[in-house]
Amino acid sequence: MTDHAPFRPFETLIDAETALGLLRTATSGADDGELFLERRRSEVLVFDDGQVKTANYDAAEGFGLRAVRGTVAGYAHATEISETALKRAVDTARLAVGDGGGTMAPPPKGTNTKLYTDADPVSGVAFGVKLDTLKEIDAFLRALDPRVVQVTASVAASLQEVEILRPEGTRTADIRPMTRINVSVIVEENGRRESGSAGGGGRIALDGLIARENWERVAKEALRIAVVNLSAVPAPAGVMDVALGPGWPGILLHEAVGHGLEGDFNRKKSSAFAGLMGQRVASPGVTVLDDGTIPDRRGSLTVDDEGTPSGKNVLIEDGILVGYMQDRQNARLMGVEPTGNGRRESYAHPPMPRMTNTYMLGGDANPGDIVADVKDGIYAVGFGGGQVDITNGKFVFSCTEAYRVKDGKVGAPVKGATLIGDGATALQQIRAIGNDMALDPGMGNCGKAGQWVPVGVGQPTLLIGGLTVGGSAAG
Repeated sequence: MTDHAPFRPFETLIDAETALGLLRTATSGADDGELFLERRRSEVLVFDDGQVKTANYDAAEGFGLRAVRGTVAGYAHATEISETALKRAVDTARLAVGDGGGTMAPPPKGTNTKLYTDADPVSGVAFGVKLDTLKEIDAFLRALDPRVVQVTASVAASLQEVEILRPEGTRTADIRPMTRINVSVIVEENGRRESGSAGGGGRIALDGLIARENWERVAKEALRIAVVNLSAVPAPAGVMDVALGPGWPGILLHEAVGHGLEGDFNRKKSSAFAGLMGQRVASPGVTVLDDGTIPDRRGSLTVDDEGTPSGKNVLIEDGILVGYMQDRQNARLMGVEPTGNGRRESYAHPPMPRMTNTYMLGGDANPGDIVADVKDGIYAVGFGGGQVDITNGKFVFSCTEAYRVKDGKVGAPVKGATLIGDGATALQQIRAIGNDMALDPGMGNCGKAGQWVPVGVGQPTLLIGGLTVGGSAAG
């Protein structure tokens, strides 16, 4: 698969029986625990304004040792995979166990599922080829439109190899590739400058991602958005109907709803959805899933970071709350099964319930008819940053591409639009669901408690009534 030796820590770095003995010492009297070992290689190239801005290569490995007793978890990690380092970690992890008395949870079920490529995304394509591709993107955009004044293009690739050892002796391994390409462009006309960006990727080989037919499509999309924004007028302000486009706008669903459906927030009753299992939380027809089993997707995992196989988990079905996303600890404490959502950024971080690919299923409405039903509002098809308060679901999102709509007619693009509301109310105000469900192109990252993990989002065209739009022009 690669010109690098496979990651086999129990053959090359630490004796397997010794490691198992130390893990059992750390988790004696605990409810759960594991030894998570990881090796990661990554490379990032950024070509900005005609020159190489960044050329980073990173390689790291280490372990994380966890012992769980009740609601408490002891965690220790090290950059050195050795018997000496593991012995030191045992004492720290055992602090959570105390006098013991726990009952060790059964191990996850195994899986032979294969969700991603065997290709090595880091060393599978020569450095020179990657750099030449970024130069070609820069030259292509400048030749395509004389209004282009700056181009930033980047490629990123990583390979994460993990092994998970449990106290009963179960060993699980996973090899996780990741690639991504991004293009940002700034255009200038009559003294006005605007920007646009596009990108994508997934758990796929890099050669197809940087093939000319793919990067041309990405580059043209970035340019299209920038040119659209050249004619944008100030966004209106006020409470109005909002049509959301398919695909990437699902990031609003991810932030405003998804985090509130993670198990830890609901166990602690700090989520706006706590205690609502089996109740209506969304309009009829709204079905939301978190699915880590979609091949090649950015958020997909053969197994999560506790060794549980990923699942296709229904969270909201026809408007009714039917499930939360769970890791092992919170699932046990809530009396339910783990859902394959125990994720961590790296060996240096303990796992917690996290999303994978979170999306809303399509309905039966024609997307054109949905937009035509907007009497006075906006049509938002691109989003940038956003914030959400998990306790009440209140969110603020900025639009990167949006249009004014009056009497069903899509008008001028608008600049500076923000969407303001709360997830629970927005779900109840969904008036139409399109038949065009799409997943995002593969560019999502999710932050929680200081940890970042790759995720996917998706949705069909939606009509949401009565969202607050923040802007600088009168509605």
